[in-house]
Parts: sequence; structure tokens; C-alpha cells
Amino acid sequence: MAHAAPRPRIMPGQQPDRIRVFSERAHAVAKLAVPIVLGLVYGYWAAANRRYGGPLTGWNILFGFLTALTFAVLCTALLNVASKLRREVHAVLWGAFSCAAVGFLVSQSNMSVLRSTALGVVVAAGVFATLFYRYYTHEDAQGHRTE
Repeated sequence: MAHAAPRPRIMPGQQPDRIRVFSERAHAVAKLAVPIVLGLVYGYWAAANRRYGGPLTGWNILFGFLTALTFAVLCTALLNVASKLRREVHAVLWGAFSCAAVGFLVSQSNMSVLRSTALGVVVAAGVFATLFYRYYTHEDAQGHRTE
């Protein structure tokens, strides 16, 4: 005969403990390290697009590092600010950031401004739709995040 599995007893109004795979220290390090690593990859990519396969110059390296710094600072600011906003604004900010990032990369590869803008807007629409759905499905009836 089958029996129901025992459930943990949680008092009404209490939140169940979330399972944490990594420690709080690992999350704090990742919150700083991930934007830096993404910024370095983005800066290298933008610099490689800009030189069109030509020789590596000092100005190209400077451009890559400044692009990486700008990307990392904006990504860190967005990670800290956007999570405190409503789901619509949160999704719009990430969509705008992705639009600007993709549009800038495409514009560095000798494409027209219209093409880079169109590709950025298409990516932003996809990011907005995906994130809005995620944020909308992870809230309770009053709009408070469950995760």
C-alpha cells in the first residue's frame, strides 16, 4: 500500500527555507566577478570587431578596455538597481541594456546604423518578453517576488 511522503511543517505566513547550493560569500564574489568577466569578453569582442582583422594597436587595446569598463559598470549598476523595481520596469531596463550592447557591437563591425538599430531592437524585444514572463510568473498575487 502506498503512503504519502511526509511534508515539512511550515506555519502559515512563514517562508520555506530555500536551498542554497553556494555560500553567501560565493554569491557576493559572483556578484562582482560576473560583470567584470562579461565586460572583458564584451570589450575584447568590440575591439576585435573594430579592427576588422587588422593589426592590434595600442588604441585598439585602449578602446577594448574602456568598452569593458563601461559595460561592467553599467551591468553592475543594473544588477543593483533593477531588482528593486517593478517587473515591467525591471524587464524594460534589461531590454534597453541588451539593445544598446548588441547595437554597439554590430555598429563596430562596419554595418549600417539602421541594421545595428534593428538588430538591437529585435534582441531587446526578446529579452523584454522573456524577462517579463519570468518576473510575472515568480510573483504572488500582490506583486511580491517569491524567489
